[in-house]
Amino acid sequence: MGLLDDLHAARRAAGGRMATGRNGAQPALLFIPDISGFTRFIQETGDDLAQWLVADLLEILIEANTLGMGVSEIQGDAILFYRLGPPPAIQDLVAQCRRIFLDFQNYLRLVERDTGSTLSAALRNNDLTLKIIVHYGHVNVAQIRNFTKLMGRDLIVVHRLLKNNVMGSEYLLLSDDYLDTQKPADIARSFSWTRLLRGTCTYDYLGQICYQYAHLTPLRLLLDEQVAPGQPSSTQNNALKVRRLLPLPARDVLRIVSNFRLRPRWMAGATKVHYDVTKVGRLGTSYKVDINNGQIDFQAVQHFVDEDRIEYVEKISHFRLFPNSLLFFFIEPVTNDTALLTLEFRYGHVASPSSLIRFGQLRRMHRFLGESIKRLAAIRSNGVTE
Repeated sequence: MGLLDDLHAARRAAGGRMATGRNGAQPALLFIPDISGFTRFIQETGDDLAQWLVADLLEILIEANTLGMGVSEIQGDAILFYRLGPPPAIQDLVAQCRRIFLDFQNYLRLVERDTGSTLSAALRNNDLTLKIIVHYGHVNVAQIRNFTKLMGRDLIVVHRLLKNNVMGSEYLLLSDDYLDTQKPADIARSFSWTRLLRGTCTYDYLGQICYQYAHLTPLRLLLDEQVAPGQPSSTQNNALKVRRLLPLPARDVLRIVSNFRLRPRWMAGATKVHYDVTKVGRLGTSYKVDINNGQIDFQAVQHFVDEDRIEYVEKISHFRLFPNSLLFFFIEPVTNDTALLTLEFRYGHVASPSSLIRFGQLRRMHRFLGESIKRLAAIRSNGVTE
């Protein structure tokens, strides 16, 4: 065996085997959501929380994945998703794009509500939004140790399409290679909410690439209504709420719900909390809760306090059944010794194709919220008001 053969054998032993299909490649959907305005935002913000926010937004994109796509790369301000096999139906693909855009924009609106922060001011001055590139072709898939690497001409095409002739910064661009797999009538029905326009670009070594695109701006009409801090939303569809009068002053309720150490005392099914004690009390702080037979990640993202209203908000990550969910605590003083607490759980979607399972999960979540707020009401009798 020669030296080159020895090198190839060593590479295969290290996990670098190539997975191949027809003609050495496999059909694949390639899907890139890209954050527009990212570079300017990072350069001009001057806030230490800017990097945390961008990381959060990338996580929002990943958790909004309804098509069962894999993540190949995270490239600073963009994510390369892929799905091997036949192309998804256009209606499912458009629903995926709408989900990603709405979850992204709704999270930005939540952060913008903190009108006294430099991060909120920076968001108002720098319009962060999304453009989404979709292509269908063939790729080679290499497994290099624990990493999946995509290669091939179509991977180059989808990256080049990020640089195109479309005016504006929030749009969905679909290559003709994907659109040719769909029926024209289905395409027309899927874009009844906006106009689908034609475009072309010519790239070195690739030639002319044809595509169609649609601006995502009309979806802004579907964003959650702006709600004054301290007030639950009245028209939030994807939300579950429970409410209870607690025999505690409003400030004590806030101290309890924002104290990570006390979470197992009132959250139903919680047994243990993991967090960095040096970062407690800071916005952006993350912690993990062992709950039932799994673990869920929480992150403190908002905190408002004034004389007649208190609001505390946490983002929930790695919650498989309810991706992109938020837990709101609305606390209203009633007397000096009592407060009305509203727990509102907002979710992007329920990750199940079965309507029966979705219904069952929503009922379980509502019971979980009810049991948790009931345990909160009993905390004083247990002597825990720290």
